[in-house]
Amino acid sequence: MSLGLLLLNGELSKINAKMKKMIIAQKRWIFLVIFIINSALFYGQEIITAGKYLEMVSETYGAIRDYEANITMRSGNTDMTGMVSHLSPSFLRIDFTRPADQVIVFNGELLTIYLPEYRATLNQSTPSRSRASGASLASAQGLSLLRRNYIPSFLTGPNPEPLDSSSSERVVKLRLTRSSVAEGFRELILSVNPDTRLIRRIEGRTLADGEVRFDFTNVRVNQGIPEQRFIYDSPASANMYNNFLFRDTD
Repeated sequence: MSLGLLLLNGELSKINAKMKKMIIAQKRWIFLVIFIINSALFYGQEIITAGKYLEMVSETYGAIRDYEANITMRSGNTDMTGMVSHLSPSFLRIDFTRPADQVIVFNGELLTIYLPEYRATLNQSTPSRSRASGASLASAQGLSLLRRNYIPSFLTGPNPEPLDSSSSERVVKLRLTRSSVAEGFRELILSVNPDTRLIRRIEGRTLADGEVRFDFTNVRVNQGIPEQRFIYDSPASANMYNNFLFRDTD
């Protein structure tokens, strides 16, 4: 090998060494940029507003044709338990085990309540202006109503937290504050399962400052519930009372 080639080889080695350093430096910069971009995308996905989260819950229920669940209703010191059935858009039925044999059925137009203790059946045709109850809020229509008439915020933040202070079950909690004095609840707190985005609990504060709570457990969606389930024939011995909630002034 000639001296010239040796010198050229030496220079090339120096150039290669410099190139390697530059390439390593460039790789570091590239990795840093990729990390920053990925981090921005990651955190951008994680930052979800309460309004957006409520919309996502609403979309989940919009894809549900029907569901069944165990339900516990608490008002003051009174607890009621049973099974709730819902068929989109507005069919609702609750068969109670406590009080035993009590039934609430709503077919979108007629609300029927059977009270076995009094052997009484209460019927009420519901006008379009009537408000949703706590149980019916766990539906696509109910959530659409909430999104229109309540202002959402996270109770403490978007991260899951214990359902109760002593519970291992974790939920995302939304606080809904009414935007109109016409709403039936001053405030609602929705506890949502972060994996399924199904409502686990609804807590409400009424206009009279009473507190009510609805717990939904063992939720089973899209079971193929027929409309016939929402046809209720009360016992023949029951006394009938019609239009017990509203007085028609139209």
